[in-house]
Amino acid sequence: MNATIIVLGNEKGGTGKSTTAMHIIVGLMHEGYTVGAIDLDARQSTLARYFDTRRIYGAKKGVELSHPLYRAIAQSQLQDRLAAEEADRNSLANTLTEMTKTCDIVVIDTPGSDSPLSRIGHSYADILVTPMNDSFVDLDLLGRIDPETNEVVALSDYAEMVWEQKKVRAGRDGGSIDWIVMRNRLAALDSRNKRNMDSALEALSARLGFRLAHGFSERVIFRELFLKGLTLLDIREQGADVALTMSHIAALQEVRNLLHALGVPEVVAAPDVAASG
Repeated sequence: MNATIIVLGNEKGGTGKSTTAMHIIVGLMHEGYTVGAIDLDARQSTLARYFDTRRIYGAKKGVELSHPLYRAIAQSQLQDRLAAEEADRNSLANTLTEMTKTCDIVVIDTPGSDSPLSRIGHSYADILVTPMNDSFVDLDLLGRIDPETNEVVALSDYAEMVWEQKKVRAGRDGGSIDWIVMRNRLAALDSRNKRNMDSALEALSARLGFRLAHGFSERVIFRELFLKGLTLLDIREQGADVALTMSHIAALQEVRNLLHALGVPEVVAAPDVAASG
């Protein structure tokens, strides 16, 4: 497989995973990549609904919007656990084999819960992006921190799972996983809580080997665009009836910074993205 595989993963809801996935997919297409998208949560089908809405909006407005090659994979319903896991493994491997023949990058969106299919998806990551809300309430996605010393007391089940899938990946093809924890809903002002979060995440980063990236602030525009199947990278398209405000420009900067943080070579080198870092 020559394509770069980016996996969106966590085991918490409400962290902006789907919004992040959609902006990464559309952002990479805007950079000229041929992108494949695989949804491992066929039951929820968030990406499918988004792309359907996107097609409807484009047709209604007469706007030519880019679309990835899309596939959804449902978890096997076989009663035998080992047979079901083998079926899931084969389904994903076959889909990736198909997509990597024509796509430069494949983005895999995993469910917000633990499952054999989700774990298999993580094991294929070249880049793993884990969005999390920037608060101690959500920090247990990664591990438990002593509130007085900011020392790591214990790792989360999710962190342990990622570590296991890193070993699976290394055993399969000798590859490694570049893990990025993306901090969403960052506080606008410096505060004691924010400084404590910085210290806690630095301790976890050293323990778990992930990189930190700034994500998206809490902005109404993300929810508004979702209803139209759009991203911030689409709002300059002719016919996309969303006025560009200073808040939108700041949000667009956040998207570009995330694309830069992914480290995909041509994206880093692209003038409009590199200049925004």
